[in-house]
Amino acid sequence: MNPAAEIDQVRPRSWKRRHGPDGVHFFDRMTGMNVLVDEIAPPRASWDAAPRYVSFALTNACELSCSYCYAPKRGARLDRGALLGWLRELDDNGCLGVGFGGGEPTLYPGFAELCREAHDTTRLAITFTTHGHRMTPDLAATIRGAVQFIRVSVDGVGATYELLRGRPFDDLRRRIEDIASICPFGINVVVNAATVGDLDDLANFTAQVGASELLLLPEQSAPGTTGITGADEARMRSWIRDYRGSVRLSISQAGAESSLALADPFISSTPLESHAHVDAFGRMAANAFGETYITIDGSLLSAFAQLEELA
Repeated sequence: MNPAAEIDQVRPRSWKRRHGPDGVHFFDRMTGMNVLVDEIAPPRASWDAAPRYVSFALTNACELSCSYCYAPKRGARLDRGALLGWLRELDDNGCLGVGFGGGEPTLYPGFAELCREAHDTTRLAITFTTHGHRMTPDLAATIRGAVQFIRVSVDGVGATYELLRGRPFDDLRRRIEDIASICPFGINVVVNAATVGDLDDLANFTAQVGASELLLLPEQSAPGTTGITGADEARMRSWIRDYRGSVRLSISQAGAESSLALADPFISSTPLESHAHVDAFGRMAANAFGETYITIDGSLLSAFAQLEELA
């Protein structure tokens, strides 16, 4: 019997198995537990065809107007039927999880029902990123059990937050109480000149509200945004080196170096094997800042194969 088959005999039924260039990866969406068996080298023919994780911009719509937001300002949203088909295709071909974003994903029509159907019809882990202000007890109750992780965008605290996002910071605190009742959650912060000075306060806030992770997102250059400056990036890296907080600290892959912890604990030797992104126009790229897009015409895996050929 081969090693992968032997592992299959003892792994819990709730775990999903994935073959890839870095070994055999087991994942339990309910606990978030990952196990990578890199002593096993699956033959190339057995590698799963889908990326391990795919992010979807469900819609470009958002009520906020943050000056550094990279999301396109042209209206668009994904077709629900096509999206559900893509999720099933990903699930059948080794994808472990998907993340819904935007824009603001809770503005997507039938967002709660989408989360529930995605959870009930696939074995994918369902996550989403939100500004939090649309969360209500009713929405929380509807998606509880259907979502495994939520990321809340909190760029600065107090007056900094209110200046950048135009919403009361105290209102955000109340909304986070509802979010905390759903599933584990983390705090995201875009790091730039306006927010780098708030990192101490953000770390304290993250711990106070019971978040499990503080994810730093160095501002990336995009149409209409300049990206983080060298001086502010140096301030951020100095702060990271001195960080002694109790909450797990991560940094986006786009802004990380090998010396820093990544939000993704299993960075593949083949980047596209690790992650891909679908925008609200139904186009696939390597990530949300990608410059090469492939329009998805039916099969998401077909578009992914075309993207791999161009990489």
